Amino acid sequence: MLETLANWFPNMVDKMDEFWLAFWQTMLMVGWSGAISLVLGLVIGVLLVATRDGGLMAQPAVYQVLDKVVNLFRSIPFIILLTLVMPVTRLIMGTAIGVEGAIVPLVFGTVPFFSRQIESALSQVPPGLVEAAKAMGNSNVEILINVYLKESIAPISRAISITAISLISYTAMAGVVGAGGLGDFAIRYGHDRKQFDCTLATVIVLVLLVSIIQMVGTLVARRNEH
Repeated sequence: MLETLANWFPNMVDKMDEFWLAFWQTMLMVGWSGAISLVLGLVIGVLLVATRDGGLMAQPAVYQVLDKVVNLFRSIPFIILLTLVMPVTRLIMGTAIGVEGAIVPLVFGTVPFFSRQIESALSQVPPGLVEAAKAMGNSNVEILINVYLKESIAPISRAISITAISLISYTAMAGVVGAGGLGDFAIRYGHDRKQFDCTLATVIVLVLLVSIIQMVGTLVARRNEH
């Protein structure tokens, strides 16, 4: 087995320690920024549904502000966003490079995308269920939790899968500006030093990672479909 790997990935065999470090850095970036984005995106997505015209807590002014801010950050390519938020990154994290420096721009890039996914998922809830919950005397908060969120588990799980996969691609771009991770590894060795087996190994690992995320998301969605 090791001999086969050495034949197919000769440069990778010599760089396994660096490769696993890059993999761990990618997991840290995805884990921390994903967790933060999950919470913030869920809150913003719920607010977009609740405050829009005809929503449970209709507040057109609040909705317009949230809507415009989300649209603004969604329209900025992530590679540009990386440099745009560097002052904010330094202020919050104390650095704009490395894994710590990547978390802030990753959150800025992911939250608007995920909040739109949540808004779309919650919008699929039948109005009849909301009206029935109101007739039973449920509060707005109870309706948001027990009707909107519980009835949207399947589409929300799909949204999380899509967002996590997008986040992995963002971490690869973050590697271009010194964030480390698999993107940085592939560029330094696969591109700059023309070691194609390093690029190929990185692609294989990323494909496997994305496939696992997609499989888990699909499984959760299927088990919660009505």
